[in-house]
Amino acid sequence: MKFKWTLLTSFTLMSAISFRPIHAGTEPHRIEISAKRFEFSPSEITVKKGEPVEFVIQSSDVTHGLQFADLDQKVQINKGTPAILSFTPEKAGDFTGQCFIFCGTGHGQMALTLHVVE
Repeated sequence: MKFKWTLLTSFTLMSAISFRPIHAGTEPHRIEISAKRFEFSPSEITVKKGEPVEFVIQSSDVTHGLQFADLDQKVQINKGTPAILSFTPEKAGDFTGQCFIFCGTGHGQMALTLHVVE
């Protein structure tokens, strides 16, 4: 009887858990980005939905920020120190990343477009 209960409990728990495929050895797509007043370079990036990405961002002038509000991703970029933003985009579409640390008169135009494709 105990064996049946354990088996039933295990099956119930396993069916309630949502399993996501794990790709062993999958390295994130590494993309190097430079930030300077008042631009990101490159200013447009295309990645695949569900594949891990790693943005390595460097600033050569002042502290900047990069925020993708719709993707709940945010990182501060200090001058001279690379900032790493690692995530896996879970939805397709076009997303605008904005600098969130005031860096001068052109700050409002400092944006990066992220295209996430299926």
